[in-house]
Amino acid sequence: MSFALRTAAKGCTRNVGAVRAYSSLTQRSATHAARTNANASSTQASKKHAATRWACAQRRWATSTTEQSTTVDPGEVEALQCLEEGTQKLEEGDVQAAKALYQRSVDIKRTASSLFNLGVTHYHLKEYDEAIAAWKESITLQPSSADAHTNLASAYIISPVSRPDLALHHLHVAASLQPEDPEIAFNLAAVLEACGQLEEALVYYKRSKEYGVDRAAMHIRNVSAKILGQKMKAAQEEQQQAQPQGEPSRSDA
Repeated sequence: MSFALRTAAKGCTRNVGAVRAYSSLTQRSATHAARTNANASSTQASKKHAATRWACAQRRWATSTTEQSTTVDPGEVEALQCLEEGTQKLEEGDVQAAKALYQRSVDIKRTASSLFNLGVTHYHLKEYDEAIAAWKESITLQPSSADAHTNLASAYIISPVSRPDLALHHLHVAASLQPEDPEIAFNLAAVLEACGQLEEALVYYKRSKEYGVDRAAMHIRNVSAKILGQKMKAAQEEQQQAQPQGEPSRSDA
């Protein structure tokens, strides 16, 4: 089974974004998406997040907005600089260097953004327990981040001890936070389908298609066929149970 995630946009004078990449639990080819990870305002800071979309192995890195802060805290400046440099390293493919810079940013000041990006590097390095821990703390600081909930679901699915129950919980939260996000709906549908919850999976595949994910149409047909097959099988079994038992043969009498 394969699940993936959202990666980081730039910090410092640029804010942190997020990148998701998903495939279903049934070995579908991975799809990728990225979007804004809104940051909670701190010390009257207005923090707007860049967004990237990344689909079917094609990446576009985010443009970013300028950080505006009324504070002149040298530590905060350094923490933001580490975010900026860490994301640059991540774009260059140097995940270890990005991880070190994000960790430095977290050590200076634990923010939802720095923890989010640190989780991204852990995930890329297949350090799933660490990624889960980072994203859980990020969510504690910023519960309204649909991206963090989505990435956490990814980690729960792809980790060696898979937890689809927890993945479903966080995808449901993400879907409630951004009900019109077609990729969240698609990914939630994929997990629901893999867990055998076909009726609800169909609902979310249809939502995904409604908001622009064309590939959802194929999954709608497949899940609809599965549901029909289950209903036909149930009806057949019910009919067999309703048939009267045959008279005992003379040899049995």
